[in-house]
Amino acid sequence: MDATPIFVVFIIFSSIVAVIVGPSFLKNRERREMQLTVRHAVDKGQTLPPELIDAMTKDVEKGLPSRTKDIRKGVLSLATGFGIAGFALAVDNASRDWGGNGEGALLGLACIPVAIGVAFIILGIFNPNKA
Repeated sequence: MDATPIFVVFIIFSSIVAVIVGPSFLKNRERREMQLTVRHAVDKGQTLPPELIDAMTKDVEKGLPSRTKDIRKGVLSLATGFGIAGFALAVDNASRDWGGNGEGALLGLACIPVAIGVAFIILGIFNPNKA
């Protein structure tokens, strides 16, 4: 039995996991080291400079939803849905020559990003955060 196909599949899935898990692991480790440094400084009675506090709260503020982020995500999702729908209509025109019917599933699939895009645009309109 040849182990090459199993090895290739293992490499593909492990690279996907590494791309997804790697950055979050490194960011978590950096955050943990920063908290440990701050804890040692507070235990020794040192005052924390305002720049350090700003640097620590920057990530929290960056993750907050904003109007422009929601509208941007909504427009991108709408474009994705319309792109899939356009592809479905192109498949419909081509499948008439071949006798197939493949556009129905693709048009149904296109409704998902369109609905998500509309929801993000509505959230962007009603979001109180202007930034």
